[in-house]
This record gives sequence, C-alpha cells and structure tokens, in this order.
Amino acid sequence: MNGSTRNGALIRAASLALLVVLLAACAAPRLRPDAERMSALEQREGILLAQRDWALHGRMAISGPGDSGSGSLDWIQRGETFRFALSAPVSGKTWTLSGDLQHAQLTGLRTQAVSGTSAAEVLGQELGWKVPISELAYWVRGIRAPGKADVVFAADGLLAELRQGGWTIEFRDYERTNNPALPRRIFASNGEYKVRLVIQHWGLP
Repeated sequence: MNGSTRNGALIRAASLALLVVLLAACAAPRLRPDAERMSALEQREGILLAQRDWALHGRMAISGPGDSGSGSLDWIQRGETFRFALSAPVSGKTWTLSGDLQHAQLTGLRTQAVSGTSAAEVLGQELGWKVPISELAYWVRGIRAPGKADVVFAADGLLAELRQGGWTIEFRDYERTNNPALPRRIFASNGEYKVRLVIQHWGLP
C-alpha cells in the first residue's frame, strides 16, 4: 500500500468514526418510567381525555403484506363518533370511514357502503389493512389506550415510544404550540404492518 492509499484509508476511517460519534451525540436520550414521569403522563392524559372533540389534518401511509395506501387524512372525532377520510394523491378519490364504538361504515370505495361492527374490521375486510382505529384515536394524541402499555420517555417528559396491543408506536416529533403538546410525526408498526402519520394541523375546542 502506497502513502496516498494509506492516507486515504485513514481519512475514511477517521470520517466514519466521527460520523458514529456525531450520530450518537445527536440521538435523543430515552428515559425509563419513574414516579415523576408517570405522574406527569397521567396528568397530561387527563387533560387530553377531557377534550372529547378534536380534529386533525395530515398525511397517512399504511403498508402490510397484502396491500398499501397513502393520502391526505382528515379525522374528526366527536366523543365516541368519528369520521376518518383518506384522499388518494393520484386518483383524487376519497373514501370515508365513519361510526362509533359499536358500528362502522365505509363509503367511497365501492358502489354500495360497507358496514361492520368496528372500524378495524371494515378496513381489514375491504382493504386488507390492520389498523386499530379505536386505539389509534388515543395513540395519535400521544397517550395510552385502555389496557396494559409499556412506555419510554424523551428528555422533555413526553412519550418517545409506546408499546401496546402488539404495536410499537414511535413519537418522532411534537407540535409544541399546543398545550399539552401533540404529536406531529408518528410511526407505528406491528410485524409487517406499518402506519405512518404526519399531522399538519390540529383542531381543538
């Protein structure tokens, strides 16, 4: 190996080492639950759960072993009643999922409306998507759905990761102009099923 080749190899090795150090320095710290963080989470959840009416606009992408889809999302929640509209970017077609805890109806996908006992059932039946809409209504606001959940906190005390019902939900960014802060970028996965959300606007009472 000549001098120039040796110097080039050393420079590349040093650059790689520096990149690793910089990435480690930039990685956000993940904190385990403790009494103080859990108390703050419960307080935050109490405030958001009291806000039964809310809306969001953003972009959503869903993928799985059977099919995938993406588009602009408008979600309106009024207590237990929801309206979930996804518009495809290319075709411009919109399908709408609406209902409550006991019933869901999908329109715009077929000539006739399709109904089922839950939003998750209808999406799985008609699109092959595994999306737990009832739980997502909690996760999308950065809080736990009812039931057992494991949490990891960011340095600012907000949830960085939530594991619940077989899903892992990563909260990658928050909109901090809201009080409490609300998620802006969410990535959820359960095996081969993945849901990505970028929330551009929150509508609150």
